[in-house]
Amino acid sequence: MKRTVLTGLVSALALVASGAVAEIKIAHVYGKTGPLEAYAKQSHDGLMMGLEYATGGTMEIDGEKIVVIEKDTQMKPDNGKALLAEAYGDDEVDIAVGPVSSGVALAMLPVAEEYEKILIVEPAVADSITGSNWNRYIFRTGRNSSQDAVANAIALAGPDVKIATLAQDYAFGRDGVAAFKEALEGTGTEVVTEEYVPTDTTDFTAAAERIFNAMKDVDGKKKLFVIWAGGGNPMSKIQSMDPSRFGIEMATGGNILAALSSYKQFPGMEGATYYFYENPKNEINDWLVKTHQERFGTPPDFFTAGGMAAGLAVVEAIKKAGGTDTDDLIAAMEGMEWDTPKGKMMFRAEDHQALQSMYHFKIKVEDGVDWAIPELVRELKIEDLPIPIRNGK
Repeated sequence: MKRTVLTGLVSALALVASGAVAEIKIAHVYGKTGPLEAYAKQSHDGLMMGLEYATGGTMEIDGEKIVVIEKDTQMKPDNGKALLAEAYGDDEVDIAVGPVSSGVALAMLPVAEEYEKILIVEPAVADSITGSNWNRYIFRTGRNSSQDAVANAIALAGPDVKIATLAQDYAFGRDGVAAFKEALEGTGTEVVTEEYVPTDTTDFTAAAERIFNAMKDVDGKKKLFVIWAGGGNPMSKIQSMDPSRFGIEMATGGNILAALSSYKQFPGMEGATYYFYENPKNEINDWLVKTHQERFGTPPDFFTAGGMAAGLAVVEAIKKAGGTDTDDLIAAMEGMEWDTPKGKMMFRAEDHQALQSMYHFKIKVEDGVDWAIPELVRELKIEDLPIPIRNGK
């Protein structure tokens, strides 16, 4: 024991003598290239801005320099798994953040457990990440499928409402529909039919026709609720098939600004969103909007806010824990509250899911604005959103 202490002391003195600065290493393991690369860029820009804001621009915590190592999963689960192992093992990172895809995230979760290191999931959404596949090293700043589902159920439900769903056939889509159906229980709203299609689908004719046939003879206020990530633009393509002839209205949650341009076809459409830059009113969001506009020439987007929330959480956790020891970080982060562009977030102790506000919107179209505006109807705060715990605890 004395030899170990002496060796550590000599190493520390050598570090000081050499003038080297201790580092806090963070790996951002995300789909930098691939079908969701627009989401990925936003997430990374937001992460870096969150670290910057939380450290007052120094990019240091208690004199230790923050180093961010980027690793590109290319949206492939096996890549995500291998790159996270590389980050924890070879790069000796203290914390990892990412990825974009739920499928990639599910492959990465066991790696965090194997290496006993923190993985902050941002922005992958599937419930199972903090549900059936969760372990104690997983924290998520991004919203989960249940938060989307409960918020959209509040926005869309009613005693005479009949709903069809269209979603991508993988964890994000199936978890999203399952959570949405659960959230609608007791509201008098009926889900009449569900359609799942491959993630790279571009022709929605067959799925839409099946939905129309299932809904055409149904009485009540009829909606087609779409859960979709990435390209393909099912909303516009189905709208071109005139669902209104069957009395069907389109409905969906929020999205990035590029996707919101297609929402201009749906003035008055309601739903719930994770973030739109005009909705939150707080000091951090004001800084984010102003700084992002100055640096990039656009307002911050959906996943920029999420990345920033993750960066802010990293700094808050390390400060609260007094370092980067994993067990100390877990103790500090369970129940931790911190401020973000969306206002207060809190890591629920039972499953490490970040509880947070969502925003009920109604689409407004304005001349001269490239995207539809999800105008705020109501902020749905943490206490308004009964989010189930799905990890068995």
